[in-house]
Amino acid sequence: MNKIILAAAFTVMGIFTTQAQEISFEKEIHDFGTFDQYGDGAYEFSFTNSGDAPLIISNAKGSCGCTVPVWPKEPIAPGQSHVIKVKYDTKRIGAFNKSVTISSNAITAPTKVIRIKGKTLAVAEEETSPLKTPAGSSPTAK
Repeated sequence: MNKIILAAAFTVMGIFTTQAQEISFEKEIHDFGTFDQYGDGAYEFSFTNSGDAPLIISNAKGSCGCTVPVWPKEPIAPGQSHVIKVKYDTKRIGAFNKSVTISSNAITAPTKVIRIKGKTLAVAEEETSPLKTPAGSSPTAK
């Protein structure tokens, strides 16, 4: 009887271990370095389903409203690669270190955190303003 129970337990464990989803990122932190205000704050995190069952990302949430992720809604087949796009609002000035929390059906890490960081420098306002002249007149006329 004990052998039957033990065999059933191994069978059930074998079913769960052969249907594993895994998410493997090329890199989990992207450092933008220093860039100008209103610069390009977009980055794509590449990942692969390194498991042997479809990977489903159910949610990706930025740590604040200034960090917006876009993730694939369809299942990612085993061995297939995809990207999670992260956009940082670069009108904000100063150093930043933001995270995106990813929820998926991955067996070993159903919650994964990726990060973006960098420093945004204020763009200097132009010292000169355009010369305004009344309609019908020339700036060089006396």
